[in-house]
Amino acid sequence: MPSPNRQGSAPPAAAPEALEADLSGLSSAPRDDTEAVTGPRLGPLGWLRWMWRTLTSMRTALLLLLLLSLAAIPGSLVPQDSSQAAQAATFRADHPTLTPLYEKLGLFDVYASPWFAAIYLLLFLSLGGCILPRCAQFARALRARPPAAPRRLDRMPEHTRWTSTASPEQALEAARRALRRRRFRLHVTEPGAEKAVGAVAGEKGYLREAGNLLFHLALFGLLVALAVGGLFGMTGQAVVIEGESFVNTGTRYDDFQPGKLVSADSLKPFSFRLEDFSGTYQSSGPERGTPTSFSARLRYAEAPDAPERKATVRVNHPLEIAGSKIYLVGHGYAPEVTVRDGTGKTAWSGPVPFLPQDAFITSSGVIKVPDARDRDGKPDQLGFTGLFLPTVNLSSNGWSSTSPAAEDPVLVLTAHHGDLGLDAGVPQSVYQLDTSRLTQFTKKDGSPFAKALRPGDKMTLPNGAGSLTFDGLKEWASFQVASNPSNGTALWSSIAAALGLTASLFIRRRRLWIRVRPAASDTGSEIEIAGLERTASARLTEEVSGLLDELRRSLPPTEPAAPQPQHLEHP
Repeated sequence: MPSPNRQGSAPPAAAPEALEADLSGLSSAPRDDTEAVTGPRLGPLGWLRWMWRTLTSMRTALLLLLLLSLAAIPGSLVPQDSSQAAQAATFRADHPTLTPLYEKLGLFDVYASPWFAAIYLLLFLSLGGCILPRCAQFARALRARPPAAPRRLDRMPEHTRWTSTASPEQALEAARRALRRRRFRLHVTEPGAEKAVGAVAGEKGYLREAGNLLFHLALFGLLVALAVGGLFGMTGQAVVIEGESFVNTGTRYDDFQPGKLVSADSLKPFSFRLEDFSGTYQSSGPERGTPTSFSARLRYAEAPDAPERKATVRVNHPLEIAGSKIYLVGHGYAPEVTVRDGTGKTAWSGPVPFLPQDAFITSSGVIKVPDARDRDGKPDQLGFTGLFLPTVNLSSNGWSSTSPAAEDPVLVLTAHHGDLGLDAGVPQSVYQLDTSRLTQFTKKDGSPFAKALRPGDKMTLPNGAGSLTFDGLKEWASFQVASNPSNGTALWSSIAAALGLTASLFIRRRRLWIRVRPAASDTGSEIEIAGLERTASARLTEEVSGLLDELRRSLPPTEPAAPQPQHLEHP
């Protein structure tokens, strides 16, 4: 009987069932399995672990940081109730259709909305959970020794070898000294009786990962600083006229924005008085009217019973009082007027701040006299509105000012009488006049009554309703008071972030190995140098070449030709 394994003989016939089973493995059609493939079931603890790992991953932290940036966009586009109450009210009146939707989404107070707080807190947790394990891992890496030399050093991107007349012990000691001079962390494998091969492993660039961690820690610190500032910080602005005082109370501010946990009662009781404001301007040339300096002389006290001190506040040179910084942010003019009503009594007297409208401080303002009476003694409130011009210029285009300095000041006013609306229960701006309940004074020909006044001039109202005298001129300064206990944390976190980012970008993490074994001729030693860097860089070739040159001077080669480092491209 012929053998079945003999060449040329027919293969044994396969059973139809076996052939069908073998061919079924080659089919691309889906298998008709009745049993579904299921993974391991996660219990409640497993799901919590999975959610925590997902939340604390770097990808999730970057996504949340992007979401936080996008969430802040509506806060810049939509007027906020906390900082722009008047603009927010105007927006509601102009957009009655969008207003209900915006209010439901919290777009009028974005930074206090629940969804913004949720993104912020999730980012806070994500960064914290991401940084702590990486810090622990980095601490373990610092304590660990550099990895031993691989078996095949010739597969490294940088590799060279040569034979020296020095003994293996001398070559190993020279390699150790060379790497230590370059500040590498070392691990030396001494040659033994069974293994006559020694090696020095060196690693450098740990500060790259330290910089990366420092950057993320600084980002975490910035989040903490923002949270502390939003809870315990405050900002406010107030207009102070020369000769008047400011006391740090909530009602004294024209615009007060306290933190979530700050109340008006918790403000430090400091005060200051504006003694004098001085502004100088370019008086000639194409830059005429350009400001050259602003300064405000103050007397301040940190507490009601504390002694007063003198200080000068300039632009970008704030005064610090009791942990709050006082910034000079604006200035203008306050005409001094005296208003007498129809009975001849003084109904109002004092300076009234006018708000600048252009670079030459053409200013608009309002004078409200709620206690005025007509000549019969009946209540008849007065209201004046108009312009103040520091250096007047009357042309075909109307009234204007040609310089911000008060060289030829003129006050142009129109007058109204009636009900100012102060008792209607609706808040009013001191810089706007509600004329809906007022009647404007007119001349005999029916035209609006108006008059231009220089200091000392008097404006007599029609029908014996009273008069207004332009007594003089004072200047006012606008101060911003800011208190934020997290300013130091934010500053140092920003500096740390810059240093960490610089270190992570410019420090190179690399490893060098030097292996020494006895030469084949039993005299001298064979030396191998190899280098590896996480990111491909030409500087690794230079570093290996420099190490090669140093070692060849102390370990002269036996062959006359000097080998050059072999550079292998990364796959």
